[in-house]
Amino acid sequence: MTWVERIRQWWFMPPRCCNGIVHLNPYGRDAVTLAADLVNEPPATTADLERRCVAADLVLGGSPDLAAVSAFLRLWTAVVDAPTAAARAERLNTLLTATTAHPRLTDHDGTWHLHFRDNDLPPSDIVAAILTAGTALHLVGRGMGRLGRCAADGCDRIYADTSRGGNQRYCSPACANRDAVRRHRARGAAV
Repeated sequence: MTWVERIRQWWFMPPRCCNGIVHLNPYGRDAVTLAADLVNEPPATTADLERRCVAADLVLGGSPDLAAVSAFLRLWTAVVDAPTAAARAERLNTLLTATTAHPRLTDHDGTWHLHFRDNDLPPSDIVAAILTAGTALHLVGRGMGRLGRCAADGCDRIYADTSRGGNQRYCSPACANRDAVRRHRARGAAV
């Protein structure tokens, strides 16, 4: 789909649900980006995991179990590696069932917002619930293909595509540049 078609679809088509609000929800973006970061650079210690969660504005209220979060991240990685959108949805639905609860309104911090988990969960379960719900919001709001592995040869890092155009193929600008240089040199050698 070209950018013109996307604009036409956005401008002329009424939103199918949620008044289009899902597309503006940063909850999904922050959580799915944190999940990709934790998989790409696994935390070595509980303190490292806590620090990275706090940096992503995920307040846990205690120390998470590093082994439990690592086990969850392996299941989350299977969502990324699903071969089709239907398989991705099935794997994510399994995680949603296991980790999340019905959305609930809360104002525990003075601002009304949604929680996708039960109250009084252990910190590791909070991480799993938020990353799973965030991934679901990211995929339904931006597109089921907005999660993947880097296309650069020799790199298997995960990326969460939060770009405007939805055409991210690399985990970083460095991988994109290296791959462009490799392709350029290959074309020069073929001449």
